Amino acid sequence: MDLWAVEPSGFVPFDLTDHWVGYAALAVFAIAYVLAMLEDATMLRKSKPMVFAASVIWVLIAVVYVSKGMQEESGKAFRVTLEGYAELFLFILVSMTYLNAMEQRGVFENLRIWLLSKGFGYRKLFWITGVQSFFLSSVCNNLTTALLMGAVIMAMAKKNRRFVTIACVNIVVATNAGGSFSPFGDITTLLVWQSGVVPFAHFFSLLIPSIVNFLVPAAIMHFWVPKEKPGSAGKPQPMRHGAKGIIVLFLLTIVTSVCFENFLGLPPAAGMLAGLTYLSFFFFHLYKVRVERGGQVKEQRDVDAEDSAAAPYDALIETKQHFDVFHNVSRLEWDTLLYFYGVMTGVGGLSFMGYLTLASNFLYTDLDPTVANILVGIISAFIDNGTIMFAVLTMAPAISEGQWLLVTLTAGVGGSLLAIGSAAGVGLLGQTKGAYSFMSHLKWAPVIALGYIASIATHFLINGRYF
Repeated sequence: MDLWAVEPSGFVPFDLTDHWVGYAALAVFAIAYVLAMLEDATMLRKSKPMVFAASVIWVLIAVVYVSKGMQEESGKAFRVTLEGYAELFLFILVSMTYLNAMEQRGVFENLRIWLLSKGFGYRKLFWITGVQSFFLSSVCNNLTTALLMGAVIMAMAKKNRRFVTIACVNIVVATNAGGSFSPFGDITTLLVWQSGVVPFAHFFSLLIPSIVNFLVPAAIMHFWVPKEKPGSAGKPQPMRHGAKGIIVLFLLTIVTSVCFENFLGLPPAAGMLAGLTYLSFFFFHLYKVRVERGGQVKEQRDVDAEDSAAAPYDALIETKQHFDVFHNVSRLEWDTLLYFYGVMTGVGGLSFMGYLTLASNFLYTDLDPTVANILVGIISAFIDNGTIMFAVLTMAPAISEGQWLLVTLTAGVGGSLLAIGSAAGVGLLGQTKGAYSFMSHLKWAPVIALGYIASIATHFLINGRYF
């Protein structure tokens, strides 16, 4: 069969969907995906099979292109996929570094004590963190929101695995729902807004469907949240010196990221990296101040743990690591970051082979638009929703504004069906260090699906004028 063609405008990728290479790539990706889902049972870290599968897929692609003397084309395609991952990786790296720094300075411990001092039980905390996640993600991206709220949950109840699991599921659903009605709340809404198919003000017609998407599963999960209250809050302690400054710099970093994207046309990751330098300079300042004031700063090996524990909190003996931003970078969950590399580059390879185009053509040629848009949301639980939305926009199907709003909603909230369906879920998988996992999220998939269906029904009920 003819695997490729060249149009006057330039190179067109080979169609490998009916070739043995395509079938082999699908099989490898499916096997790796199953192994990643069974991480809890096999004890095999999820990054290992996914990174291996991505490597095999691109090797298969390269073999075909090398045989045609077009190895440069496969290399260019891989670099495009790698660029997309690199931007997300750098964004997560800076976000997690800031959160680790805030944890180190006692921010989340202080917040934990404050919340517990209010006497809130686990059920109230479940709703407080969920509602905060929903509204915060409409102005912040869902990844940053999930990481921030996940840190709060871990600080409050890391010893209660049951609560951490269900609270993290709630956060993923809330952040994805909250970002679905705001033009800049999620990559899907941003892509649709920039394409011009939906006016800015009309996105907010998705507010009520998004609220329904969050409330339905949360109301059901409420009955499984432990009724008891967290343990004693302990004695209130002041945060370490510099904690408030780090919080301010983190907010400034988010603002920088938004400005880079909206006003300069630069990727958000560039703004986040600029924000990382804020933290680096601030840590250097803290170190100089500590030394100049005669504070005790020792090498890690010289610190006596018992003496440190007995000292007043604000006067703790700190090591040089406490003032090294790269120490916080080293504490990232690298398994999750590498897993996401495997998913994104693997899906990118399958897309380059033609499978994503094949699926899109089937959806909007052979199916009713409503059915197609609902399926797009389900597919977004397996494939990055930004990639899916980009494919739909590229096809430019002749559908009404109501249908464009529908696909914006479904692609945004559909990622909540699986833990790996959104950046929020993937981020929490790494942050919670096993307390929240793929399988623990999957147990709640039927409940989340009810919210998915209810939000679609609500959209048709209240936004009929757009169809």
